[in-house]
Amino acid sequence: MDGNYTVLARKYRSQDFQSLIGQDVLVKTLTTAIKTGRIAHAYIFTGIRGTGKTSTARILAKALNCLSADGPTATPCGKCENCRAIAAGQHIDVLEIDAASHTGVDNMREILDAAQYRPTNGRYKVYIIDEVHMLSSSAFNALLKTLEEPPAHVIFILATTEIRKVPVTILSRCQRFDLVRVPVETLKKHFAWIAEQEKVELSDAANELLARAADGSVRDGLSLLDQAIAQTGGHVDEVAVMDMLKRADRGVVVDFMQTVLSGNVSAAMARADEIYTNGADLSMLLTDMMEWTHWATRMHPVLRTGNNDNAPYTADQRERINEINKHVSLNTLSRLWQVMVAAVPEMAAAGNQKQCFDMLIIRLMHIADMPSVPEILKQNGTPTTVAPKVDAPAAPKAQTIKINSAGDLADALSGAREMMLYSYFTKNIEVTAIVDNKISYFDRGNDADFQKKLVLWLNTKTGAKWELDKIQESHQDKTVREQIRTDAESDPMVANAMSLFEGAEIVGVSKQ
Repeated sequence: MDGNYTVLARKYRSQDFQSLIGQDVLVKTLTTAIKTGRIAHAYIFTGIRGTGKTSTARILAKALNCLSADGPTATPCGKCENCRAIAAGQHIDVLEIDAASHTGVDNMREILDAAQYRPTNGRYKVYIIDEVHMLSSSAFNALLKTLEEPPAHVIFILATTEIRKVPVTILSRCQRFDLVRVPVETLKKHFAWIAEQEKVELSDAANELLARAADGSVRDGLSLLDQAIAQTGGHVDEVAVMDMLKRADRGVVVDFMQTVLSGNVSAAMARADEIYTNGADLSMLLTDMMEWTHWATRMHPVLRTGNNDNAPYTADQRERINEINKHVSLNTLSRLWQVMVAAVPEMAAAGNQKQCFDMLIIRLMHIADMPSVPEILKQNGTPTTVAPKVDAPAAPKAQTIKINSAGDLADALSGAREMMLYSYFTKNIEVTAIVDNKISYFDRGNDADFQKKLVLWLNTKTGAKWELDKIQESHQDKTVREQIRTDAESDPMVANAMSLFEGAEIVGVSKQ
């Protein structure tokens, strides 16, 4: 390899706002501010590693000092003396300071003393303080006054991955920008373009794996791509990336979780042995199992979370997860998740990871079969041993409640402590008729979820199938609350009480 080789993360570092990927809001705000001359004296960029904080700071420094225009420009040329010097980190007026190695108050005083002098070659002196949260308390205090009222020729740009560690007094003096994780699809397009520039064969499946492993960080993803190219010699496929990441194929993870949920302990242990023998990293396998549980929970039909096509699985794998979800309760998935989260530090501290993983699988299989709290309560406080199974728990038997009027329904909701349904029903629903388990009503609040929630509750509590007919125009019927108020106003005792006090009015009615 050439001794002058430049890693991809440096070679393809963003040099202008147009090439800064995944940060559209940041780019639009900064370019508009530059065009309109509304340049702040201090900025702070925060976000996870590798999203472009320092790159954005350098681009902003170029924009302020580029010689291609008479003033700051949102499109620095990248060719003038100032732009090239800033890109190389050699401009005398643009100082990049690593706060981790300049933490003391003396370091900060030197910077602030130098800030009083006008720039030598540029329009502005730009101080880029990276990982600013590493400064000491005294250094932060020394920075405060200058940061609030710096000389007109000085711009401070702070960058940090730990925004909560930066004093609020510093934050209040800066314009804050949160750099978001770069979406997987954006990373895939970027990696594919780089592979084309580097004349590297990068398969779609391998690209998908690298983009997801990057976890929103451009730099992390490019470092992984660099490693994959070095490992394969320029022909990067799914198998090579999986081997590099020490991860099991997602199809293998789906198979394994199905085996775990089947209740067959011997089959699950044999499958775990096979995966381990094939070289999978058990910590990464646990991470993949947690990912599966998370997506299986989101895809569970009980939640109705909508479109889950962004799940990191193929169409066939998503279909298999949907089939598994037909036989697994949401309660079971939640318990699996809790056990796996607790196992993460155990795996990290275990002297023998395989032993720890085997015990985790046994624990998962047994806790998945435990009865839920409602099932235990149904057994009158005497829980019994539940045979291994994956069927969803049976629905509780319905309680018989007779409902012939809006008042009956309000009382039933109140008695069952369904306070959200009760509150919405009594305040917004005009009941036109209740006949043969059919309710005709007008909804003043027009809540799209009210109908299905009430139908589900009625079917469960009455043991009968109910139908709700929502009419489009009000018949001017009273809601339950309005009817209670009307009844109170017509009560002779209430009328006598009202007559005793001039200007008295009823502000609320409590039905006992």
